[in-house]
Amino acid sequence: MNTNEEFDLIGAQCLDIFSKKAMDYGTAWRILRTPSLTDQIYIKAQRIRSIEQKGVSKVHEGVWPEYIGIVNYSVMALIQLEVGVANTMEELMPAEEAIALFKKYLQNAKDLMGNKNHDYDEAWRKMRRSSLTDIILMKLLRIKQIEDHDGKTVISEGLDANYYDIINYAMFALIKLHESAESNE
Repeated sequence: MNTNEEFDLIGAQCLDIFSKKAMDYGTAWRILRTPSLTDQIYIKAQRIRSIEQKGVSKVHEGVWPEYIGIVNYSVMALIQLEVGVANTMEELMPAEEAIALFKKYLQNAKDLMGNKNHDYDEAWRKMRRSSLTDIILMKLLRIKQIEDHDGKTVISEGLDANYYDIINYAMFALIKLHESAESNE
């Protein structure tokens, strides 16, 4: 498989989880402000790093669902940046609309990944998965700084660019996990 095919395969799994949760919970996440979504992503990335450092987890979920959560919460943050935060039940969007926006932002992330992979010759394939986790955490700290400055930057990319990068780094980690699982079969 090439990177685009792997991205699509894993992206479909992320979408499947997002869609099923939308059936269970609706779009209640629309009430979350972007700093709250940033914190949710941070919790997942920190758990991955903790497991990587300790080599074991006491909760019997591996890092796979955490990386998927990072992708999904990052897409939710991008949606919130576009449409704003819902303050009432009436402002929640239908699941179908949220799913359509999810697909749009995941495709945008894939397009960005394709452009960067072209320029960087897929250098991420030579990186350790733990480095991908660390970069996600760094990007989250950058987002927190930008959020603390009311979304304003002097020279740096904004919130959306950092969320897109987080999606792609999480997808790279998921691709590496997928490839390593396949090679163990």
